[in-house]
Amino acid sequence: MKKSKKRVVIVGAGPAGLTAALELGRRSDTEVVVVEQDDAVGGISRTVRYKGNNMDLGGHRYFSKSDTVTKWWEELMPVADEAAQDGNDDVMLRRNRLSRIYFLRRFFDYPISLSWQTVRNLGMRRLIRIGLSYIRIRLFPIRKERSLEDFYINRFGRELYETFFRDYTQKLWGVECRAISPEWGSQRVKGLSIGAALAHIARRIGRRTDPKKVETSLIDRFLYPKFGSGHIWEVAARRIAEAGGEILSGNRVTAIHTENGHVTGVTVVDKLGCERRIECDWLISSMPVRELIAAMDGPVPPEVREVADGLIYRDFMTVGLLLKRMKITGPEGKCYPPDTWIYIQERDVKAGRVQVFNNWSPYMVRDDGTVWIGVEYFVDEGDEYWTMADEDFIAMAAREMEHIGMIDRADVSDAIVVRVPKAYPAYFGTYGRMEEIRRWTDRIDNLFLVGRNGMHRYNNIDHSMLTAMAAVDNILTGRTDKSNIWQVNVEQEYHESK
Repeated sequence: MKKSKKRVVIVGAGPAGLTAALELGRRSDTEVVVVEQDDAVGGISRTVRYKGNNMDLGGHRYFSKSDTVTKWWEELMPVADEAAQDGNDDVMLRRNRLSRIYFLRRFFDYPISLSWQTVRNLGMRRLIRIGLSYIRIRLFPIRKERSLEDFYINRFGRELYETFFRDYTQKLWGVECRAISPEWGSQRVKGLSIGAALAHIARRIGRRTDPKKVETSLIDRFLYPKFGSGHIWEVAARRIAEAGGEILSGNRVTAIHTENGHVTGVTVVDKLGCERRIECDWLISSMPVRELIAAMDGPVPPEVREVADGLIYRDFMTVGLLLKRMKITGPEGKCYPPDTWIYIQERDVKAGRVQVFNNWSPYMVRDDGTVWIGVEYFVDEGDEYWTMADEDFIAMAAREMEHIGMIDRADVSDAIVVRVPKAYPAYFGTYGRMEEIRRWTDRIDNLFLVGRNGMHRYNNIDHSMLTAMAAVDNILTGRTDKSNIWQVNVEQEYHESK
């Protein structure tokens, strides 16, 4: 590859990597090369297409408290009612959000509300215990939060924590809450509490709700690409190519070359095993931190390698089930519930969440007379679930959904299994020493870590995009202090509740 001008290599074609590439193409004359090991763009925000049905890997709502991000989305894909007349498919739809918890074979509001249905579902005795537990923790809080368990109990009381948070969180991470850093709660549920939920109800009654002043879990409407979350990243990839950028799909970074604290290039290998070296002036990395450090060919302090080797990831599997109908129905005679996703709190199944793709966008489903759902599982790469044959995993998912009363297995007409490695960077293992990696990588002047896996931080799409935008700002202004990147998803205004 002949080098004629300054070049930025970007590792990863997820939201962070593609945002960085598109921003550089718009704002500079640099040569942009994106290296992506998968064939598709979008990272864990990509959309899988199966026989005319579209399936997202986890639900991705397009809502942000950042005006910059919102305008970026709407410039790339206008909102449908503003572009509906021109026949353009590259649009966002406005969608109503309904997420509920499925527990005790009943539906509960998410977040939990003090509705009559909640009272009836829980029973007065359990509700009284929850109230007394909450009053007690308000009077005698845990002064020093050492774990995620402490974080949850301080905000909801022990009884509510044990009812709605403990088991689901253990499903998600595969370890007990007491083994997880409280920082995960700070990034995911900071600002959400019983008090916040009550205040939100009061504002809705008074019709004074400002969407940017409430926690994201309480938002009732959001934007969503017409054909799935990955649709917007496919549009972004086209724009990058039109601006002269290059996306190398199916290529994996095997080495990062450094000299005197400066990245000089990367070596990539394609699916055929062909290897080549790409020189660069800057490197923006959204690849998993553990793999980044392992790929460094220069001297790396042993303590940095130790921390990187000890970083843990939680992996993800989803089963797409095409159904004739669901046993749980919705309004207007629909043969499926109105939810976008449903948190499965039941303790007698492994499934963690169900997406109803018909409700995300009607264009996700080929046949209006069918129901297309995703049954999601949190696993570890290489474990008994990850290595299970697809037909056995599909059978397990269908059996579990029938067991909890959601479907009849006889109504399953087709299915697909998708595995997603390193979907969730974990807040245990050596995560508590992540600062050692940050300090060392920050000293490499032309290396910028961005995105969820790139920073080993549970960023949302907008957070990942903001880290990429900050990295581009630094490259174009010559700024060497990278603290602006690490501040994203730290300030309260950027937090999403979960």
